[in-house]
Amino acid sequence: MKIFCIGRNYAEHAKELNNEVPDAPVIFMKPQTALLQNNKPFYFPDFTKDLHYETEIVLKIGKNGKNVPEKFAGVYIDSVTVGIDFTARDLQAKQKAKGLPWEISKAFDHSAVIGKWMPVKEFKDLKNIHFCMYQNKVIKQNGNTKDLIFPFEKVISYISQFFTLQKGDLLFTGTPFGVGQVNIGDKIEAFIENDSLLEFEIK
Repeated sequence: MKIFCIGRNYAEHAKELNNEVPDAPVIFMKPQTALLQNNKPFYFPDFTKDLHYETEIVLKIGKNGKNVPEKFAGVYIDSVTVGIDFTARDLQAKQKAKGLPWEISKAFDHSAVIGKWMPVKEFKDLKNIHFCMYQNKVIKQNGNTKDLIFPFEKVISYISQFFTLQKGDLLFTGTPFGVGQVNIGDKIEAFIENDSLLEFEIK
């Protein structure tokens, strides 16, 4: 199982971090050890003092594919949930400043948190999914997939040019405006529409 992530896929988020809006999907990956699920607590790592949440719609791939045409890419989506892509922002800044890869800031253990899965057939329109995240019962991020720079089909097709998609692979599709810091004791809850799919504590 592979975990693909798309960076800078919402224009307002790219702007808030002073990044350029990309002209092609920005891909990075996380190992399977990054996965955290079933509402288990997240333990704050000791190698960072500036840990940020990034709330995202996450897709599960339902079939194998290579060089998937964009017009057929939708059939590769099996189910959908909401997740958190954790980023050690201080480590990321140091690595970027040196021109070095920044996996240590993005792909560490339990940095990919996912909620309960919803079958894709339950969604009327994948291009209009509202999702949000609350930190200690205060709303912090509010997004809609209609604002994606690169929609699901484009991203799946693009990734499949370089990597063979396999059943069970996960795809974090990007975060909207409003990323921010978490601290020990925080409680995180994330929704798709009115359904609470993810709820966990920072310890």
